[in-house]
Amino acid sequence: MSLLISVRSAEFSFLLENINTTKGNLSFQLTKLEEAEYIMIKKSFKGKYPLTTCEISEKGIKAYETYVNSIDDYFKEFKNNKNQSL
Repeated sequence: MSLLISVRSAEFSFLLENINTTKGNLSFQLTKLEEAEYIMIKKSFKGKYPLTTCEISEKGIKAYETYVNSIDDYFKEFKNNKNQSL
């Protein structure tokens, strides 16, 4: 999601090159994201070769922003609690 949020749409091969994972793991994760309607997966051909393109959806953008804000809030709270105990 962090990679897709910046490019909005990417080929499977691009994602694989930029994420430290296996083809099978990436495929599994993309399927889960598609089921949650966070991304859309388009299957086509580039010449004679299969081409899988992933595009982040509006729902995915909102979910990612919510996640980032939640993590940010968590670390702010952690930092405040740490400073209070010093």
